[in-house]
Amino acid sequence: MRRVLLAMAAVVLAATPLPAAAADCAKTTTALVPLTDLGTGTYKGAQGGLYPGGTNAPPQAYAAAGRRVAAEMVPRAASGQPDPGGAIVLLSIGMSNTTQEFSRFVTLAKTDTLRDPQVIVVDGAQGGQDARVWSDPKAAAWGVADQRLRAAGATAAQVQAIWLKQAMAGPRGDFASSGAELERALDAIVLNAVARYPNLAQIFLSPRTYAGYAITTLNPEPYAYETAFVVKRLVERSVREPSARPWIGWGPYLWTDGTKGRSDGFTWTCADVAADGVHPSPAGQAKVAQLLQAFFDGSEFTSWYRDAPATVQTAAPAATQAAAPVSPGPGAVVAPGAAAEIPPWAYAAAALTILGAAALTLRRTRRPS
Repeated sequence: MRRVLLAMAAVVLAATPLPAAAADCAKTTTALVPLTDLGTGTYKGAQGGLYPGGTNAPPQAYAAAGRRVAAEMVPRAASGQPDPGGAIVLLSIGMSNTTQEFSRFVTLAKTDTLRDPQVIVVDGAQGGQDARVWSDPKAAAWGVADQRLRAAGATAAQVQAIWLKQAMAGPRGDFASSGAELERALDAIVLNAVARYPNLAQIFLSPRTYAGYAITTLNPEPYAYETAFVVKRLVERSVREPSARPWIGWGPYLWTDGTKGRSDGFTWTCADVAADGVHPSPAGQAKVAQLLQAFFDGSEFTSWYRDAPATVQTAAPAATQAAAPVSPGPGAVVAPGAAAEIPPWAYAAAALTILGAAALTLRRTRRPS
């Protein structure tokens, strides 16, 4: 019995993950200037600001085009035909950070009284699926996004707006070469989305969050900072061709210089990241989700999102969607289902419990009868 208990304890201890390496919390600033604060200044030859000329305000013609596209968006039936009883789908596309942040936004959207009940919010972003993956029109990630649309009772023909946040896993090279690689991938993603979603009217892009705390090569600084310049180039193309569809514009600008922050007071602390310093912690997810909510609730380009008071009708839990005979319909807000993770402390606690049981058994077997 003693050997059995000790063997069980050894197995549990062997399976117990070692404490994860901690993010580098000493790197609270990079001295890089947020794009929104850089203005007419430059970074490696690239001008700051969200729009041409180093400004953060959209050009008049660009803004008018964005408002016009937003005003033309109407609920659509599953076939894609305009239908007063149909839906407008807002879909996210991106990697692990994107799905973590957008899923948190989904929870806010559920109770957002400004959200039109005919707006269906679906998280199509997926962990491990970087820009290279999504640039392939045959990538499985697109199929997974389709599955999530179906789970929400929606179709590809009802997707009219996308939040796109992407980066390269393990970027290489200098500012010019790595930026060009990401730009090619984003261009391909946009083309794939246009081909897949025939009524796509708007794409909102956001860059990476601060990665100064990163301890891996997944997407450290300055690559995270530099993604905003790639986004800006895509937006500038839309500025030059304001009648083009889909209309491409800025979503929330997410990067800030760590605890130094930016002029609007937004900061990114070590508490906002997971142990790798790259992915957002629950606190970081909440920060980005709040920026997303503020954007869709208040942007002049998202009038379709808040046209009427919301009567939220959520989708069935992921575990029951397959058997549900009735789809959630308009007003559903869907995040991907996730398997429950067993925290490291649970393994340790189990090991201690087994070891304690072993010790108790040994004491009992040694007592005089």
